[in-house]
Formats: sequence, C-alpha cells, structure tokens
Amino acid sequence: MRSRGLSALLRSLGQVTLGAYPGSFNPATVAHLAVAEAAWRQCELERLDLVVSRSPLGKEPVDLARLEDRLEVLERIAASRPWLGVRTTDARLLADVADGYDVLIVGGDKWAQLIDPVWYGGSELARDEALRRIRRIVVAPRASHQASGCETLELGDMHLDVSATEARSGRTDWMAPEAAEFDARTGAWTDSERYRRWLRAGAQEGG
Repeated sequence: MRSRGLSALLRSLGQVTLGAYPGSFNPATVAHLAVAEAAWRQCELERLDLVVSRSPLGKEPVDLARLEDRLEVLERIAASRPWLGVRTTDARLLADVADGYDVLIVGGDKWAQLIDPVWYGGSELARDEALRRIRRIVVAPRASHQASGCETLELGDMHLDVSATEARSGRTDWMAPEAAEFDARTGAWTDSERYRRWLRAGAQEGG
C-alpha cells in the first residue's frame, strides 16, 4: 500500500499529478471503478489514490466488512490498474484528506458534505477556509445528489443510480468484480452470519 509520505514526496518533486478519491468502498462498486477511470482520464492524472478513512465522517454505523478486507479488495482492483493506488488515513474532514493532492474527487453526496457548514462546527468561515486549502475539486454526479456550482466528471447514465447500499442489499451485479468474488467466498456484504463464520474460522486457523 502506497504511503501518504510517498505521495507528498512525488508531488514535491513534480513527478506526478495526484488525485484522491475518498470513500468507504463498502463494497467497491462498478460506479466507483467508472468514477476512478473517468477522473484519471479527464483530469489527466498520473495516479489516483483510493483513500479510506479509518473513522469516516457522516457514515451511519452498519454491519460492515472489516477495514482490512475492504483494503484487500481495493488492492486487488489496483493491481490491474497501474495508475491506481490505495491508502488509509486518520483524517476525517475531506479538506484534510485532500492535503498533498492536486485533485479531490468526490461523489455528489460528498460534495454536499463538503459545502455544509454543519461539518465545520456550523461556521461558514471555517468551511470557506477549509475549501480554499483544496487545490481542485471534481464531482462525480449521482442520481440522488445533484451537484451545482462545481466542476463535474462526465459519467455514463448507467452508473448514476449505483450505490453500495443497494449492492449490500443483493445487487451483487453492482459490485466491482473483485468485491463480488470476495462476497461470494465470504458473505462479507450480503450474508453477515456467513461472514462471521468465515472470520471465526480464520481466527481459529490463525490461533
């Protein structure tokens, strides 16, 4: 997994144009892959990092796959895409996640979060200061969140309705192939009881 230190070093040397695409990727979906590739091409990035926060802001607690399992799936996805990286962060605010990157890629829901003062202690001044720290923001449209007043990606209509929530509810065809394979093997997103059994079996083997 590429480190944030390496990202900062490469950028300081002027060797790459870096993009950050934050998310929980729970699971990674075909829309996530489409957004990542569109951002890479349209923003002319040399590398795009999928950035997973260990404690994401604004996420409701649900029965989710472990962080290490989600990262394993993301690493498999990145393995066939030389321009794609994976990293974790302790940062929660998107402005902090974007530190050191040239472009921040967000979905329409995250754009709404970015501009909502409630995430900055209710202060519009704090929000504006945080937004000024982000070099460039590019928004991936979503059917459920219409973004306005921002730069947007061109994304096929087939991906606008795709959501990780629906993927967890049985739309496994909306999962990225690597996530669907992991789910079929473990039940990570569609069968929590089977996933718990898989985890227990792994713990017993490891013990």
